[in-house]
Amino acid sequence: MTAKTSALIMGVGPEQGLGAALCKRFAREGIQIFVCGRTTDKVEHIAELINSTGGQAVPITANVTDEADINAMIDRVRASNLPLELAIYNTGNNRPDPFLDVTPEIFESMWRVLCMGGFLTSQAVLRLMLEQGDAAPKRSLLFTGASGSLRGRANFSAFAAGKGALRLMVQSLAREFGRQEIHVAHVIIDGVINGDKVVKGYPDYVAGLGKDGLLDIHAIAETFWTLHNQQKSAWTQEIDLRPFKENF
Repeated sequence: MTAKTSALIMGVGPEQGLGAALCKRFAREGIQIFVCGRTTDKVEHIAELINSTGGQAVPITANVTDEADINAMIDRVRASNLPLELAIYNTGNNRPDPFLDVTPEIFESMWRVLCMGGFLTSQAVLRLMLEQGDAAPKRSLLFTGASGSLRGRANFSAFAAGKGALRLMVQSLAREFGRQEIHVAHVIIDGVINGDKVVKGYPDYVAGLGKDGLLDIHAIAETFWTLHNQQKSAWTQEIDLRPFKENF
């Protein structure tokens, strides 16, 4: 199947990660996927997997905090001549630090990845979508959030500051661009994602959560697909996802 539209997925890492699951889910619908992440080997691997199973994918290595990288990325999307119907900002960074140990450099670095990158990406994506008009049947700009988007835990001050700022920016974009028929939504992940980063990095913690204690990456990707396909008479601006056994 030859793709007629494209999707840009930011923050793609390992195969067993949410970014990769999002790429695969949307590729199944015949959309050409621009697989974007900071590690060349990883984005090339995901693109190869999609292409080898009948989908269409193009890898792009980019630093989301670098405006030149973002502009170059959007230029590649534009050059494909495939209308951009979807962009997902799935980029994130998380680390615990006692507040008095957080340096200005740590705080700024966290904010740049969590919020500044979202700002740069949103400007570039929205400009392209508006430039292309109604060439795509629908247009969505979606963001991955976290419980830290809503509340700040002890030892996570820098993370909460960046995620909270991103959430407020997304609300502003939804109110400004919804009227221009671009669906802007924020997906809060309130729990631990069952991906390589946690499973390999914190096996004891994962074991303690027990069966069904983590969010399945494919189930999350399915929610993103559902959001993208909502009728514009009843759009969701924010949704939170968690395992059924998660306390909240």
